[in-house]
Amino acid sequence: MVRTFEEELKNFEKVIQRLSSLALFPKKLVVKGAENFVREGPNIIVGNHVGSYKDVAVLFKIVPRPIFFTANKMIFSREEFSFLVKKHLYRSMKNVGLVVHFLLNPFFSLFVRYISSNISRVGYIPVDLYKGRAEAVRKCQEYLKKGRAIITLQGRGHFDDADPNPYVARFRHGAAVMAFNLYKEIRLDVPVTPLAIFGTHIPFGVPATVQVNVGKPMFISHYWSEDSQKTIEGFRQALEKTVNQLFMELLRTR
Repeated sequence: MVRTFEEELKNFEKVIQRLSSLALFPKKLVVKGAENFVREGPNIIVGNHVGSYKDVAVLFKIVPRPIFFTANKMIFSREEFSFLVKKHLYRSMKNVGLVVHFLLNPFFSLFVRYISSNISRVGYIPVDLYKGRAEAVRKCQEYLKKGRAIITLQGRGHFDDADPNPYVARFRHGAAVMAFNLYKEIRLDVPVTPLAIFGTHIPFGVPATVQVNVGKPMFISHYWSEDSQKTIEGFRQALEKTVNQLFMELLRTR
């Protein structure tokens, strides 16, 4: 019998939680607005992305339902995923990161082997970051039609001091396009949950508090007009503005 993604995910739940805790160690996690999560039915969760794998770990720990990410297709290959791990450590800790990778290589090898071998079994959508995202959008829409929750983080996954707003990148149109297509084609008004994350940019192993602020669901029907481009762009801007506001609330409460 073929198992559903949800059944596979439940089978891996304990392992995922342990890996998520390891990815965030020794950080403390504080969540505001958790009651705003949509617990069933189609849902797009959109937020800022500066913490690489730590953002993914945060969401696996706090979202109260199975979630599905689009993922760089390189992590489905053991060799390419190993390269990404090494690249991330260098980006975070420069030459020290390369030393850490060398010293802990046996652990990283086991980690990479486990993730690359099992990730496709829990519903990740492989995306070629060097080609168009139309196929990823189509696959995400199929997930949403089946009542699933997908994650669309906005940003490159790392902190850039040269960026005028290094914490919340300019939003892409993906989430707005998916919401638009589904409402136009089948009148499915997908709730889009905005959230802001702060603290995941702090390197692995450094104590810190990771804060998450979850906003109320937003609907593209509230931004609908006869002009499709105006609708999509208006919703994209509204999502970006809301996540910025949620992020500023986190800064004010620090």
